[in-house]
Amino acid sequence: MGSQHIENYRENAEIYKGDTLCKQKSLQVLEELNLPKGLLPLDDIVEVGYNRTAGFVWLRQMKKRDHLFPKIRKLVSYAPEVTAFVENRRMKKLTGVKSKELLIWVTVSDIYTDDPASGKITFKSSTGLGRSFPVSAFELDEEEDKK
Repeated sequence: MGSQHIENYRENAEIYKGDTLCKQKSLQVLEELNLPKGLLPLDDIVEVGYNRTAGFVWLRQMKKRDHLFPKIRKLVSYAPEVTAFVENRRMKKLTGVKSKELLIWVTVSDIYTDDPASGKITFKSSTGLGRSFPVSAFELDEEEDKK
């Protein structure tokens, strides 16, 4: 997918630049989508784009970032460019996100919460395998939220 794909959606998109503004906007987008705000713990974000008409979001950061979600002890890798088609409580056709399962990295292609009352969020790979975790594992701490 990559940069060329993003170019197709730039025209009608809201585009933000600079780490501080991009972090705020990425949190706003996650909040709008009713997804946990700690889902995309990116650093040194250079650009966030959101084409609402197409439901397409992209985030660009300076370099790849690995993040450990301590509550579920899962290591997740975020490429310099992360893209997704989004709708309420769902990110699909996700690119740039991998999760470490045992000794291999698995590409995450879908993230969703079908039933908010369940308190679960599901991650699916491009092969169709999925795992659910508590939504609380991806919420921001109050201190993180203020950064």
